[in-house]
Amino acid sequence: MEEKMKKISREMGIRMGIVMSFFLSLTGTLISGHASIGRILINFLISTVLSLIIGFLVPMGRITEAAATALKLRRGSMAETLLNCFIADLFYTPLMSFIMVYIGYKVAMIQSGGKAQLNLIAMYIPVLIICLILGFALIYFFQPRFMKQLLKKYDVPLHRPDRGK
Repeated sequence: MEEKMKKISREMGIRMGIVMSFFLSLTGTLISGHASIGRILINFLISTVLSLIIGFLVPMGRITEAAATALKLRRGSMAETLLNCFIADLFYTPLMSFIMVYIGYKVAMIQSGGKAQLNLIAMYIPVLIICLILGFALIYFFQPRFMKQLLKKYDVPLHRPDRGK
């Protein structure tokens, strides 16, 4: 069973990484006002690599399980779902958003010969706020669907016993 859960965790990381990367890189590029197919694709590729690294290095399932257990949240409850989305959003979105904004900042500085009057933090904050909201919604929508598909794929029961209640 533990081997199946590791496979599920890896696949979940890949699926969520790709979904988050696509939507957040698209959103960030469109917000910049300098969207092009090339920039969207480059941002998507960089974002995907970054999110896959995060997905493989950060044991999201263990972290969210530990947090839900510490808060004594009932498995499958709305409170647990919201907590899981919030934690995942905090791991992925700020870093991915910053990398995308930083790339845009560097490109603008290079194109202007260093004369662009840009403030990296002023560029980052609005994008971060929008992407945190979007990231939360994406996680809330896709994570349970992917989990259900993966549990079915690996023949793992959909409902596990509650946390000692």
